[in-house]
Formats: sequence, structure tokens, C-alpha cells
Amino acid sequence: MKLSSGVEWALHCCVVLTAADRPVPAARLAELHDVSGTYLAKQLQGLSRAGLVRSVQGKSGGYVLTRAPEDITLLDIVEAVDGAQPTFLCTEIRQRGPLATPAEACTKPCPISRAMGVADRAWRAALRETTVADLARDVVDDNGPTAFDGIRAWLTAPDGRN
Repeated sequence: MKLSSGVEWALHCCVVLTAADRPVPAARLAELHDVSGTYLAKQLQGLSRAGLVRSVQGKSGGYVLTRAPEDITLLDIVEAVDGAQPTFLCTEIRQRGPLATPAEACTKPCPISRAMGVADRAWRAALRETTVADLARDVVDDNGPTAFDGIRAWLTAPDGRN
């Protein structure tokens, strides 16, 4: 399975938004992460459509989380950006070729489809158990209690400098 780079970008933005004390413009988030503003805007729109962030209009506008970080899971973000479709799509290959199994004999999903379904459900369960708040806590654990201070200062500085 391969997730789009948009998932990574969206995850980072959501973690940064936990530290922001006011709306953060998309351009500012793109600059902070050194990523394409146009592409990041698409990811933010996906997060917005999913109700995870909202856009605040006006001179001091930008993006804010719509829920507490404890209430936004990694699965919420993955599905907002890449969709909720299963990671494996069974095409019933067993019904093709010279030794094809007749459709009427295929009364349950094949063992491969069943195994991939179990793996997909386990992956989604793991993502559902981790929240944006968990990620933010890990950033602090990894980088110290002032980890977000520099980010917060950079976000609020008029030119992006502290």
C-alpha cells in the first residue's frame, strides 16, 4: 500500500495547527514545510470537506482544527486526503483464464481477498487508535517541552522569522 504525499503533508499540518493560537494561512503552512502551496491547498480542502479543519476568512484568516486534537484520528486524515476505499480491490481473477472457477461456485471471497481484508481492517484500526494529540505529544516527547514554541513564533511573525 502506498499513501499519497498529501497524507504526510496533511498530518504535519494538523499537528502544527494544534500549536497555533490563531488561524494559519495555507501559504504559511506550505512555506513552513517547504511544500507546494497549490498541492497543499488541495489537501487542506480535503480536510475541510471532511470537517477536520475549517477556513477562516479575512485578513487574519487561515485554517484551524474543527475538533479537539484528541478527536481527530490518523484514519480521519488518511480518508480525508486519499479516500476511504479499501487498500485491496479483488477483481475475481479466479474466474478468468483456462481454469476459471465458475461465478456460481464463488460463494464467498477467495482466501487472498479475505486475507487482504483482514490486513486492511487491522491497518485502519491502528490508524483509528492514534490521534493528532498523540502525534503532538510525541513531538514534545522527542523535542522537549518547548517544541512548539518556535513553530508558534514563526507562524505569528509577520515575515516568518522569529
